[in-house]
Amino acid sequence: MLAKGILWVLRILVGGLFIFSGLIKVNDPVGTAIKLEEYFDVFSNDIAGFFIYLKPIALYLAVFLVVLEVVLGVMLILGVRSKLTVWSLTGMILFFTFLTFFSAYFNKVTDCGCFGDAIKLTPWESFYKDIILLVMILGILALKKHLPKSSSAWQKRVVWLVGVFCFVLSLTAIKNLPFIDFRAYKVGVNIPTNMQPSEPLQYSYVMKKDGELLTMDQYPTDKSYEFVEMNLKNPEALPKISDFSVWNESGDQSDFIFAGNKVLILSPNMGKFDQDNLPDIHDLVKNMEGAPVDVVLMAAAPQEEIDAFISKNGWSIIGMQSDATVVKTIIRSNPGIVIMKDGTVLAKYHHNNTPTASEALDLFIQ
Repeated sequence: MLAKGILWVLRILVGGLFIFSGLIKVNDPVGTAIKLEEYFDVFSNDIAGFFIYLKPIALYLAVFLVVLEVVLGVMLILGVRSKLTVWSLTGMILFFTFLTFFSAYFNKVTDCGCFGDAIKLTPWESFYKDIILLVMILGILALKKHLPKSSSAWQKRVVWLVGVFCFVLSLTAIKNLPFIDFRAYKVGVNIPTNMQPSEPLQYSYVMKKDGELLTMDQYPTDKSYEFVEMNLKNPEALPKISDFSVWNESGDQSDFIFAGNKVLILSPNMGKFDQDNLPDIHDLVKNMEGAPVDVVLMAAAPQEEIDAFISKNGWSIIGMQSDATVVKTIIRSNPGIVIMKDGTVLAKYHHNNTPTASEALDLFIQ
């Protein structure tokens, strides 16, 4: 009886965590694909070159993995095909543990994306989380003789429905934008404010004197102390945005972006700029002419490529450069549209949902 009780608790904990983690990523499979691409880049350089060939299918792999996480979590809790489920979870957690250890030990990918953008973990925190999960799954394996031997038809139907539901959700998020935006550039955020500490940063100083380590809140004036390290006491006050930048030949243009009414057309990769809805974007740009709004093409590309694209489409707008990671963080679409006023994000659109000029202008007067 005790063994069954322990097993039930482990099934709830492990299954619940996999469901929670998977649902967060089902909300943003493009973000998971971006993270996989980072790993493939690193692995192709440090482990084996063939990993680079996985980058083109990163989005497909992301959808498969995030849906699988949720489905396996539900199967574990309901007791559907229990042994297959537990062995599948073991394989998945071993894979994740390898990724997080590699990230932590070699400091290659500083955010594993385990919980998407909802909960940020350091590489070592991610690794320790996976170790705890691995121990719990091994506990389930040790007690596998007590797992359900069969499941009812309704339980199997629930698993299928969950799988289909998550698959549809992930496709919807890809063709639009994440249902819930956990990033620092979400609607309602003032970007310049998020680039500043939420309160004054406070530091402690580890000093050494006569072979003894001392921690001080103020840097000592006594020169007999030897400096060892400085530690931030309130890391929660750090700016939520630390890498935003936009520039052209004249230098940094962040202040320009943060002033007045702006319609930003963003592209993290001009070579993969989706042309399907270009006519809608063209109408938006043309119908904005004469309005008190600056339309900016903000792309991770050389200025010459940006200017050539603008000229090719006959647009009278401003072209600026930005970092690909920043653009991918702001918008999960290539291209995507962001409406801003005085640095505050008013709306974000996938190119499949490009707003009309009238809809965009209405946002500035609300």
